[in-house]
Amino acid sequence: MAQTNRFIVIDDDALNNKICTVCIEKIDKDADVITFTDPAEGFAYVSTEYARTDHTHNVTLFLDINMPALNGWEWLDLFDKLDEKIKARVKIYILSSSVDKRDMERAKLNKYVVYYLIKPLTRESISLITYAQKKK
Repeated sequence: MAQTNRFIVIDDDALNNKICTVCIEKIDKDADVITFTDPAEGFAYVSTEYARTDHTHNVTLFLDINMPALNGWEWLDLFDKLDEKIKARVKIYILSSSVDKRDMERAKLNKYVVYYLIKPLTRESISLITYAQKKK
């Protein structure tokens, strides 16, 4: 039996989180989608939930970069300090409204970022991500 696809969306914009949830669920009606408008809460969830030994799911995480208090780059710096077992289970995609080439290049150079996506999340993006994960 295949495991349910898990997604986490971390963005301070609640409307964007809702759009992401709807988009993901249109492609994968059984998906488990968790959203956070507070990036610190999202980080706490990832760092505790994926440290559990009974937790076997991998997760696709969509991370905004322009957030107050804790931006996406700071979030990634904290993520870098986590145990390797946690980091191996989390696939991070930047999902940002920024079209700044410097942000795209910075994401490309970050070893934890799989890809940089421009908002809004689309059905095509989700389809490609889930297809790529099934091939692994």
